[in-house]
Amino acid sequence: MGSLFDGIGGFPLAAVNNGIIPIWASEIEAFPIEVTKIRFPDMIHVGDITKLKGEGLPPVDIITGGSPCQDLVRP
Repeated sequence: MGSLFDGIGGFPLAAVNNGIIPIWASEIEAFPIEVTKIRFPDMIHVGDITKLKGEGLPPVDIITGGSPCQDLVRP
């Protein structure tokens, strides 16, 4: 599985608990990346979603995505 807007790896954690192997994650915040490196040392961190090219990612059967952790409403 691949995880977009990975945060601290909630979707990969659920995946592992259900027999699914997380392969890669896209996240830009340093602290969440460090958390997932501890939880999932074999998961590849692919960086900023705006710079990803699908053909450059390892293939997966499942892609998950968390809503970005920011206010989505503009004043």
